[in-house]
Amino acid sequence: MAESARQKRITGRVMHEFKHGELKSGRGGKGGPVKSRRQAIAIALEEAGASKYESKRRNKRNLRHTERKEAQGKTAQQEREGKSHIGASGERESTRSMGGANARKPTARGRKAARARARKADGHTRSELYARAQRRHIEGRSKMTKRQLENALGIH
Repeated sequence: MAESARQKRITGRVMHEFKHGELKSGRGGKGGPVKSRRQAIAIALEEAGASKYESKRRNKRNLRHTERKEAQGKTAQQEREGKSHIGASGERESTRSMGGANARKPTARGRKAARARARKADGHTRSELYARAQRRHIEGRSKMTKRQLENALGIH
């Protein structure tokens, strides 16, 4: 059984997801909702890193994985409640399934539109703009986007 308070909290969350039909089985949840209480308990203990069928090393790894998932707001409960990340650095504020402001959709149409914007009639690639910025000794140029380089060089 779960020993630490953290493991109990994780186990509680997974069982909550089971009760609300949000707990999915299989890789990436493709196996559909979990219907068996025993299966839900097994998943809860595995996520909490307290499974008696896993090695110590594997349990530690499972617990770290779960903590990372919770920090990024990627648990079913957090997504349903509309909670974004809880201190995940460099991650999206919200997932695509939540339809948040920062949720970018990598669709074929979106990629095509992005390519069209990149090849706009201004006739400059980012590398060309970077070379010009280099010649003019503009600071911070390596971290700039194409648009930022255009602004820094005064090209519109």
